[in-house]
Amino acid sequence: MLRAKEALQDDRLNNLANRTIMGIGTVPISSSPSAVSKDLLWLRDLIYKASGIFHVEAKSSLIERACLRRMDALEIDELSDYCEYLNSDPRRRMEITELLNEITIGETCFFRNQPQLDALRDKILPEVMKSPSKLALKQVRIWSAGCSTGEEPYTLAMLLLELQQTLLRGWSFEIRATDLNSRSIERAKAGVYTPYSLRNTAPAFKTKYFHQYGDSFDVRDEVRAKVKFEQLNLNDSQRMLFMTGFDVIFCCNVLIYFDLQSKKRVISHFYSNLLDGGYFFLGHSESLFGVEDRFRLVQFPATTGYWKAPSNVKC
Repeated sequence: MLRAKEALQDDRLNNLANRTIMGIGTVPISSSPSAVSKDLLWLRDLIYKASGIFHVEAKSSLIERACLRRMDALEIDELSDYCEYLNSDPRRRMEITELLNEITIGETCFFRNQPQLDALRDKILPEVMKSPSKLALKQVRIWSAGCSTGEEPYTLAMLLLELQQTLLRGWSFEIRATDLNSRSIERAKAGVYTPYSLRNTAPAFKTKYFHQYGDSFDVRDEVRAKVKFEQLNLNDSQRMLFMTGFDVIFCCNVLIYFDLQSKKRVISHFYSNLLDGGYFFLGHSESLFGVEDRFRLVQFPATTGYWKAPSNVKC
């Protein structure tokens, strides 16, 4: 029954696709730039202004599919009518959020980047804890920016909980986790995962930090308590100003969707968000080359990171 319903929905989406492009009759979906309509270009620019995420014309089919899903939910047949809805309807702000939720669906898992975790445990935390500014409060603050459905910040919480009996004895820690996608944030707060999300998780961690109910793994309360989730648009400069005082920031595989101007703006905020001596991590295929030159590149075993040198240290 469920498969039949999904097939019916797919058929409706395909029919919508054939009716709506440019509003001139039956035109099939195409990723060719020459086939991109003015409505899709308007939507692309709207998404860019709202989030900093930029899609080249060759990727317009991604925007198109997202719009068609929202049109199906709203029972809107024409793409031009959907544009008008986003432009003038009193519920436009809510709908822009829903469209961004469709655009920003990510894939991740627990313990996705072990070399970064090793660098955090073996090199960065011992260095941060030696800072004179840390001796009074004895707290480590980490930000998982673009946390998707929560696997990364919960991984960080588990790692630091393990260290509280050794390296972090007598210290506290706080993990902030943000994402543009409000649905992803709600899933992260729920803390319920499938075995696929735990494919890189050691059996001992599954037993210690999850409740298993059949094929469902629920994050235990002691892990949840260490992570604060909230929806945040990295393109929102006003809110970014308040994300301050972090020792480490992770922003992996997020900025690949930003154009150069947006990257520079967001990275500049990250630099300000870090304390002196703090560290910044990107995804393994990402780099700050040509984006931001105030960070110092640091080589760790099997990974790289970026260091915000204190003002009294010459780079």
